Amino acid sequence: MEEQRLVSSEERIEDYSIEQELRPSFLNQYIGQDKIKENLRIFIDAAKIRQETLDHVLLYGPPGLGKTTLASIISNEMDVNLRTTSGPAIEKPGDLAAILTALEPGDVLFIDEIHRLQRSIEEVLYPAMEDFCLDIVIGKGPSAKSVRLDLPPFTLIGATTRVGMLTAPLRDRFGVHGRLEFYNQSQLTSIVERTARVMKIGIEKKAAEEIARRSRGTPRIANRLLRRVRDFAQVLHLKEITYEISQRSLEQLQVDKMGLDYIDHKLLKGMIEKFRGGPVGLDTISATIGEESHTIEDVYEPFLLQIGFIKRTPRGRIVTDQVYQHFGMEVPE
Repeated sequence: MEEQRLVSSEERIEDYSIEQELRPSFLNQYIGQDKIKENLRIFIDAAKIRQETLDHVLLYGPPGLGKTTLASIISNEMDVNLRTTSGPAIEKPGDLAAILTALEPGDVLFIDEIHRLQRSIEEVLYPAMEDFCLDIVIGKGPSAKSVRLDLPPFTLIGATTRVGMLTAPLRDRFGVHGRLEFYNQSQLTSIVERTARVMKIGIEKKAAEEIARRSRGTPRIANRLLRRVRDFAQVLHLKEITYEISQRSLEQLQVDKMGLDYIDHKLLKGMIEKFRGGPVGLDTISATIGEESHTIEDVYEPFLLQIGFIKRTPRGRIVTDQVYQHFGMEVPE
């Protein structure tokens, strides 16, 4: 069900082509993540002065915040080619060797979901990152011999939503670490306005703010909501997206003022109506709303925890007073 949610931060097929058009090309066009931008600007300029490749970069944080976009921007700022792959796509050491030997001097190699690399592939990556060389074993048994191939200097950019799953040896080989944070409403409003300009549709300031408010701090969700609101506006033959149409269409799409959708409502109201707000165990919640417990824990809970609607306790999950206020219910004694 997760892939069908409008407020899911995971990339969907329909997002891919749109995001390619919307992505900024350089750091001065990138909205938000100011600390990472400032640091990257210094590191990139220093690497250019020394005429060296940029140190390997690790970008981590929740999905939809701009890790892939930053990788593309780094390659543009360094004026080099970007090669893109992902952890699950590299199935054996030979696949990685083929990618590395095809790189040109200075190229940026972007590996998305780098935490999903197999251990045997990671070990091939270590000498490539440290010494720009590749150790290949030719033959089997007693006649096997190791051959060392030199690689051109390159920059590896790894992106992950689960930095804790990276092995320490791999994590330590990245010289630059950047944690992406959720966006505030002002930044998301600017992103919505920029996206509307790229889409060539007008939008009122209040409408942009309304979409930003319901976007769960994530640009990918903001752009997705804007596309759906645009559909409503165009069907009604409106020349621009107004505050009224943004409100009406988002309510129709079942995305409330906090960015909660029908699944969040089902989870929270289920806890209130059947368990008096908790504490209640994860497996019990799972059975009550008909969702897998790991889906609740990994997909639905993080945002509810972030906005303070749910607390985890040793006895189970508890809804907070904010939930009662949000639904217009009386807070129990």
